[in-house]
Order: sequence, then structure tokens, then C-alpha cells
Amino acid sequence: MREYSNENYIKDKIRAVDAKFEAQKIAFAPLTYQAVRALIELGILKAISDSAENGLTLEEAAGKTGVSYYGVKVLLEIALGMNLVKIKSEDGQSEENDDRFILGKTGWFLLEDEMTKVNFNFVNDVCYKGAFELAESIKDGKPNGMGVFRYKGKTIYEVLSALPDKVKKSWFEFDHFYSDIGFEEALPLVFANNPKKIIDIGGNTAKFAIRCCRFNPGVEVVIVDLPGQTRTAKNEIEKAGFKHRISVCACNVLNEETAIPGGADVIWMSQFLDCFSLEDAGRILNKVRRASGKAADIFIFEPFWDMQRFEAASYSLQATSLYFTCMANGNSKMYNYKEFKKAVESAGFDIAQDWHKLGSNDYSLLRCRIKNTEND
Repeated sequence: MREYSNENYIKDKIRAVDAKFEAQKIAFAPLTYQAVRALIELGILKAISDSAENGLTLEEAAGKTGVSYYGVKVLLEIALGMNLVKIKSEDGQSEENDDRFILGKTGWFLLEDEMTKVNFNFVNDVCYKGAFELAESIKDGKPNGMGVFRYKGKTIYEVLSALPDKVKKSWFEFDHFYSDIGFEEALPLVFANNPKKIIDIGGNTAKFAIRCCRFNPGVEVVIVDLPGQTRTAKNEIEKAGFKHRISVCACNVLNEETAIPGGADVIWMSQFLDCFSLEDAGRILNKVRRASGKAADIFIFEPFWDMQRFEAASYSLQATSLYFTCMANGNSKMYNYKEFKKAVESAGFDIAQDWHKLGSNDYSLLRCRIKNTEND
């Protein structure tokens, strides 16, 4: 039997009464999510936080935020049920209206933890309304949730540059938050053999390419991405002062008529292949194999949900798969290591080395080489 770090995937040890409570959380999840958004946007949770150990009564919270007593009351009552706030322990004799609310640990993470804020804004701005089309997206194999942005039938990547600014901001903050943290540990491994030319497939806003140029003064990087992304990348490259060392190749790698530039010592893909079904990822890897020589290193940088240290991280990745289903493209997901490894090997590569748990977000780095049996 395959081993999982989280035994809850295998053993159903939860008590029935607790399982029923979890079911109620799911049943009311859309409402409770919006309650949290209101608590944050109306400044109620921040006011509670600022009160520290003194706490606030309902009337005080209403006075500090300008929200009606009724509004503060309904929101703080559900916040109690969600463990976002607590009642300050007194002598137990006070009237209800004198209860003082203080911030709970879960509330603190919603206000202060960067990962939680990035995830929350991403779900709110990019995914929430489109998620209503999740079942239809699964049936159709298409990101039907994009209809909320009037782009039904399009993948998010095709229209990313045209989305509202707030949506793009939350999307990029989500996309960059996870991988960027791991770059520092990955760069020395990528440059172990002193590559002179790197092809960055799915280079997005050129963050990795710029980091490469700062890390190594002699390297040249070519970013391969869709036209909308390469236009953004050009602006970032120029601002960073590396337009003489970083170039772009605008193309859709899934298009049969396109080819990946050759002549690279390293081909790099960071959180790129999870944007495709395993079948499409295999087609891309076949293009990579044709573009790379036997001496080239192919580095794949991915978070695998079964390689995480913490249950919250695995859960976040599993939930991210739902974004791919209803918003991104309708057929990709965040993969586990076993299924991804099989896809890489089926495309004609050996995984020569792998490193796991890089950065605080537990990324995996795979160094792949063309199989010795290849005759291409």
C-alpha cells in the first residue's frame, strides 16, 4: 500500500459528532467565506485585533468601525463559531452586551499570515463567482467559470493580460508567492554546472529570468510564453536592466506548429506543467526533448501535494486543482509526485536527481535528462 504523510487520507478516525460539524461547515461555506470578507473589509476584525487583550464590546466595535450594531453582532457571532474571535474571560456575571471580543489564533492568520491573505484574495477575486460552474466545467472539460469575466470558452492564460486589474493583481500575487520563495534554494542547484544559456518555458513576468541574471553575470535567458505574458515580461526585463541578456519567444507551446528554441544548457519550467493535463504535459515534454541535447539539464520546479510537511499546504494545493478546473483550463491540476514522475519518464526522460521541501512552501526540483536509450 502506498504511504501518505497524512494518515487521515487512509483512516477515518473522526468521531461522528465531529464529522457532522465538519459537514455543516461545508454546507454553510459560501456564507461563512463572505462573512470573513465582510469582517475584513469593514474593518471589524482589525479593530478587534487592535484592541489587543482589552477586547471590544459590540457597541465599541460598532463605534470604531461605523458598522451598525446589528451588522457587528451577526458577523461577530459567526466569527465566534468559526474560532476567529473569542470572548474575553471575565467573572462570568456580565450581561451579553458587555461581552468583550478578542482576536483568536485563526483570526490572526486571516489578518496577518501572508499565505492565507494571498489565498483568500485569489479565491475572492479570481475564483469565487466562477466556482459555481465547477460541476459544468468537469462535465465539459472546459473552464466555464471564465464566463463571469465574459470569456467563456477561453483559458485564463489566453486572456490574463485583459482581465480587470484587481483580478490580475491577485492572480500574480498567488502565482508568485509560492514559487518565488523557493528560487533562492533552487538557483545554486540549477547553476551547479555553470550553464551559459537557459530556456525558461512559462517565464511569465520574468521573475526567475531576472533572478538568474543577478545570480550569474554570464548567463543568457530566453523566456518562452504566450504573447500577452511576454509583453509584460519585456517591461519587467527593461526595468531590471537586463534586456541585453534576456530575450523572449512568444508562442503557444501546445500549438503543433511551434517549436522550443534549441541550444540551451538548461531548460527550466517553474510551476508550468501543472497548468496542463498530463497528456498535454507529455506533448510539451516531447517538444522539450526535441529541443534539448543529451547534455542539457531539464529542471522542473513543482509543488506536489503529497510531498508537503504540513496538512494545510496539501489542502491548499488540492483546492488549487479546483481553480484549474473551473477557471484556468478545465483539465489540469496540482499533481502528486508519483503520477508526475510517471509522466516525465513516459516522455523519454530519466529523473537524474530530485530535491524536495525547498523553500518554506516545500517545492520539489527535478533534474531530468534524456534517457540513454533515445535515438533522436
